[in-house]
Amino acid sequence: MSQLPKYARITGTGSFLPGSPIGNAELIAAHRLESSDDWIVERTGIRARHLAASGVTASELALPACRSALEAAGRKPSDVDLVIVATSTPDFIFPSTAALLQAKLGIASGGAAFDLQAVCSGFTYALSVAEKFIRSGSHRCALVVGAEVFSRILDWSDRGTCVLFGDGAGAVVLEAADEPGILATAIHADGSHHGILSVPGQICGGQPTGDPFLRMDGQAVFKFAVKVLADVANEVLAAAGMSSDELDWLIPHQANLRILSATAKKLHVPTEKCIATVDRHGNTSAASIPLALDESVRGGKIKRGDTVLLEGVGGGFTWGAALLKF
Repeated sequence: MSQLPKYARITGTGSFLPGSPIGNAELIAAHRLESSDDWIVERTGIRARHLAASGVTASELALPACRSALEAAGRKPSDVDLVIVATSTPDFIFPSTAALLQAKLGIASGGAAFDLQAVCSGFTYALSVAEKFIRSGSHRCALVVGAEVFSRILDWSDRGTCVLFGDGAGAVVLEAADEPGILATAIHADGSHHGILSVPGQICGGQPTGDPFLRMDGQAVFKFAVKVLADVANEVLAAAGMSSDELDWLIPHQANLRILSATAKKLHVPTEKCIATVDRHGNTSAASIPLALDESVRGGKIKRGDTVLLEGVGGGFTWGAALLKF
């Protein structure tokens, strides 16, 4: 009987952003919002975001991100035996965006492919699940993806939400390894808080029922997010027998700069160790963490051997973290 893998390790990262960045002033003018660049920046830190063109789907954003990750890992699509796509904005009701992505990559191995829906925590959930698959010995090479087209579910008359979000995709290749990679993960949910962030609609009889747009209680989300992000970070650090002083980098979900700053402060992590891309990408939900990770790797910030903490929080409410040796 073959020995089970000791670890699961990220071997490559990739990301993709559609089109050119759209600044706050351009967005305000396009949708005639009663807002200003100063108001948006002061409250969120967001200066720009990328929005997919009409008809562009999550799998289309994920495809170049996955190709970049595979190239970075030195792997071919045929090496992949597991595809997990974290998304709240899938291409179809079914088949899964992961199955569509698998076909677009030309993977015909019959390996598993499925979507995972945990909103902005989706990538940390998907990474945790993929790690368990790999360490069980059932799979050896996974594509873990966060891909979102949140522009499809925004009410462009609601200045409190439509300015916050953007579209994009990020991906990692996660492989069986003999050296440390994923050191600890934790994922949680509390459905009693579902009302503070949701899209409370569905399709019935070919028509949308309920409210098909994203709705959010910003103050309630802020308070909840800061608490659980600090709690889950401490949970994975404790599981690995480490302290926040030993972190090289913290990558929180990119919701807004105030949440990032408050989380880093609660964890006693210096600002210079907290990676922020929300000012240029907006909140890309499940894509935000792998987008920030890939940008930091390709920009030379994160290097092999660095200790990195990823953490996310999203509607549901869900939250999760992954501590890794990159």
